Amino acid sequence: MSAPQLNPPQRAAIHYLDGPLLVLAGAGSGKTRVITFKIMHLIREAKMDARNIAAITFTNKAAREMLERVTKLMTPAEVRGLTVSTFHSLGMQILRQEAPHLGYKPQFSILDAYDAGKIISDLLRTTAKDEVRKVQSQISLWKNDFKSAEEALQLAENEWERICATTYLAYQDTLTAYQAMDFDDLIRLPVELFRNNEEVLQKWQHKLRYLLLDEYQDTNTCQYQLVKLLTGVRGMFTAVGDDDQSIYAWRGANMENLRLLQQDFPRLKIIKLEQNYRSTARILRAANSVISNNPKLFEKQLWSELGLGEPIHVIRCKDEEHEAEVVVQRLLAHKFECRTEFKDYAILYRGNYQARIFEQALRNQRIPYQMSGGQSFFDKAEVKDVIAYMKLITNPDDDPAFIRALTTPKRGVGAGTLEKLGAWAGERKKSLFAAAHEEGFRLQVQHAQLEPLTQFCDFISHLQYRALREPAGELAQEMLKAIGYEAWLYDSEDSPRAAETKWKNVQEMVAWLAKKGEADNKNLIELTQLIALITMLEGRDEGELDAVHMSTLHASKGLEYPHVFLVGCEEGILPHSESVENGMIEEERRLMYVGITRAQKSLTLTHCVKRRRAGEWQFVDPSRFIDEINGDDLRHFGKPGAEPVVSKSEGKSRLASLSAMLEGKKGKGGAE
Repeated sequence: MSAPQLNPPQRAAIHYLDGPLLVLAGAGSGKTRVITFKIMHLIREAKMDARNIAAITFTNKAAREMLERVTKLMTPAEVRGLTVSTFHSLGMQILRQEAPHLGYKPQFSILDAYDAGKIISDLLRTTAKDEVRKVQSQISLWKNDFKSAEEALQLAENEWERICATTYLAYQDTLTAYQAMDFDDLIRLPVELFRNNEEVLQKWQHKLRYLLLDEYQDTNTCQYQLVKLLTGVRGMFTAVGDDDQSIYAWRGANMENLRLLQQDFPRLKIIKLEQNYRSTARILRAANSVISNNPKLFEKQLWSELGLGEPIHVIRCKDEEHEAEVVVQRLLAHKFECRTEFKDYAILYRGNYQARIFEQALRNQRIPYQMSGGQSFFDKAEVKDVIAYMKLITNPDDDPAFIRALTTPKRGVGAGTLEKLGAWAGERKKSLFAAAHEEGFRLQVQHAQLEPLTQFCDFISHLQYRALREPAGELAQEMLKAIGYEAWLYDSEDSPRAAETKWKNVQEMVAWLAKKGEADNKNLIELTQLIALITMLEGRDEGELDAVHMSTLHASKGLEYPHVFLVGCEEGILPHSESVENGMIEEERRLMYVGITRAQKSLTLTHCVKRRRAGEWQFVDPSRFIDEINGDDLRHFGKPGAEPVVSKSEGKSRLASLSAMLEGKKGKGGAE
């Protein structure tokens, strides 16, 4: 796209370099275009070195897309050294270089949520997943709010907060001993470092002279502090955001940051992007009328030149099975009549639990679909347990893999021994595996405590030797037997069925290793590196499949689809009953707004008359958000006095005739 195709507010946002800028970008108003063109403007017109520019996003996918767009606009030489990354990758980059200032070695370990949860579970002496999750998310919120464990303990108002704060204190000590950080530390620690070390701060301010921030409304307190410190008093940044799409308060996102920008940077300029390039006028009118019920930080009205468009269909269904059936029937009929593809359709829902029944209905009709926001095979805890052993065999210096393998199943190595090992490794800047072999460390620990640790390290060394010489599948199977993994699963899971499912997944993983190892002539170590690459690249070519998209509303943010079915628009689901009780109704309304603005050409909202909850039928009300849409833009089906949804027999005969016509077409000369 050449610059003349930009509209005046977009152009103004790209050219403004006189100080801090906030671009209020409504849904579908071309914010990525503004960021990518601004990068080009900074390099070509303002003669800035790409090395001094950083564009910061929230997801790896957004960062990848942005980098792809920038590289299409400019030459490789122009963009050399440009930083396009997530907040967390930027934090990691800073910490890798500055770790010694914080008492860490540069190859510190990063714990994922599962590893962190295991530490918390041990500290709480409970395996109740719900309890662990609650404490873990409270610690995360404190970290994002920049509260230390000591502060949290002082401010604790009740027993539960006291338990969380005490756990936080012990958890942080454990992380330090392991030379490990969790996800939240990747932002918290650079902020701490910059506040306490002027020299390091100046070095990074000099390195990153212009910041472009995507999805600014999703920043938490800690991320905002990082931005503030990096941009310093000059405030050379462009923040792009939309207060109407702030849907992550539960994750610590702080809408206040938009208000704080105006206080902290009095010279802040604000430019609004209100022209939408995605949706028809009717869809935008619906979005505007719903969101107008929220108090506004900034007034804005989306508009579009894409024509009035179809009315929004609202369908009242009998129950959830009927809802799934109706959505799939309508999708097929629409696809046939409009000659579209499956990938033009999306089914969006508030919670993952709603998806199962739609999956069933799509499978019944042999319709291909893909889930987003779901869990990938390699992300399952039991598969990651096996991968931890494989990673350790591949690289004994991988500390998180060492800790995970050593404690899953537990090998009789006590927390005291591990802490001594962590401290010794930290002082000598060695990995835990290497430290375990050092004479000095071994003298600190009694023989009985040392014995299980020595056995474990010998076991890994032995596997390492064999991994280069023996078939991967057989070796993995033997390893699982040696560590008694199956028995451990049955001991530690809540039910035999849960253990059986997990063991099946592990067997599937081993079968994959055997097959892949044989087909590509790869040993266990080569396969481990391949898995690391697969998990990093997962979801790269999602756009290529011709399949119906299924996604939670949260995971759909930033995406767009020609035809959207927004299902379960009921009180208790959207808005969610917990949110209504907790006074979070505005956040739910923003979620509805995000859902509506995903649609380009057509939007269908469905709700049920009754729904099964905890095994019992309950009558439910349509979502209040439907009433907030202007009635002239809606067309009702299945409601008394409205058009019928399509009776079952009629639907079946319609489907049968559609199938017959399709078959006939194929017979006459190939598929469409």
